[in-house]
Amino acid sequence: MNFSIKLLYWYNKNKRDLPWRNTKDPYLIWISEIILQQTRVNQGYQYYLRFIEKFPDIKTLANAKEEDVLLLWQGLGYYSRARNIHHAARQIMQDFNGIFPVDYHNIIKLKGIGSYSASAIASFAFKQPYPVIDGNVLRVISRIFGIFTPVDSNNGKKEVEIILNNLIDKDNPDIFNQAIMELGALVCNPQNPKCEDCPLQSLCVSFENKNMNAFPVKTKKVNQRNRFFYYMVVHYINKEEHLIYLKKRTKNDIWKNMYDFPLFESDHESDINDDLFQEIKKILKSDNYIVKGISKKYIHQLTHQRIFASFISIETTTDLLHTKDFIAIPFHEINKYPIPKLIDNYLMDNLMQF
Repeated sequence: MNFSIKLLYWYNKNKRDLPWRNTKDPYLIWISEIILQQTRVNQGYQYYLRFIEKFPDIKTLANAKEEDVLLLWQGLGYYSRARNIHHAARQIMQDFNGIFPVDYHNIIKLKGIGSYSASAIASFAFKQPYPVIDGNVLRVISRIFGIFTPVDSNNGKKEVEIILNNLIDKDNPDIFNQAIMELGALVCNPQNPKCEDCPLQSLCVSFENKNMNAFPVKTKKVNQRNRFFYYMVVHYINKEEHLIYLKKRTKNDIWKNMYDFPLFESDHESDINDDLFQEIKKILKSDNYIVKGISKKYIHQLTHQRIFASFISIETTTDLLHTKDFIAIPFHEINKYPIPKLIDNYLMDNLMQF
């Protein structure tokens, strides 16, 4: 029994019942694939259901405001994915008359779609024989074939691609791709793989040599930088209302077009002292405020950076930030604005002060 037959037989008996596997609609497949990048299935599942309920088709998504798309994406992270989906929906409306492109070479032209996503959509929706190569697949193939070429190098990826092009079931490329990704997700785990449950155990070089954890080989180490955020949670209180201030992030960064509080950022940790309060005063442009409290330190881990955030609760009876850079809103309306997970974590811990 060869590689493909063993794999597909196992998949037929062990696959998870996931909604995006029960459709050939390229739009739904596309949305699921983008959501599942950098996201575990159990986390992405509900996001997928909410997203397609709100934006059931390309036209609805293309006509939506970017802010609404980001709001629905809130908590998933990697927000460029949401911005790219929105841009690509408009691209499809403009360049393809609202019809999702069928050909791989047109699919890959869409904003935010690389070779992995294009292969997934082409094979799952249109049964085109393009192998899907994600982290799970790289791990499975490198272990089974004992590939010592680093998989994060061009040569390593090419080596895996050549193997998969020879292995892929040309009649059932969609099922083959789903099956090998499922094997990586359920059995060929990064740590402590369940080799006793693997249908390809007899073909696996790393199992034979008992060095499964040596694969996949990687060369690159992620260089992380530390950033120190000091947020000013300004409570503007007068006889009629209690408002807080938000600032829209417009620079081209991970949280572009999302909202957070007025911010002082440093490349080093600052003591909560007069120097820091001088920076706060520059932003507020006033002395008419009272510092009511300083939060615990929140640590937000991202792929290339680690953010250490402190939230300084400030109360004022003067409209300190009445400029085009800031908006003042009632706190109960904050759920109308897309905010980073870091801000959401702080708010959940401090609801009583609002």
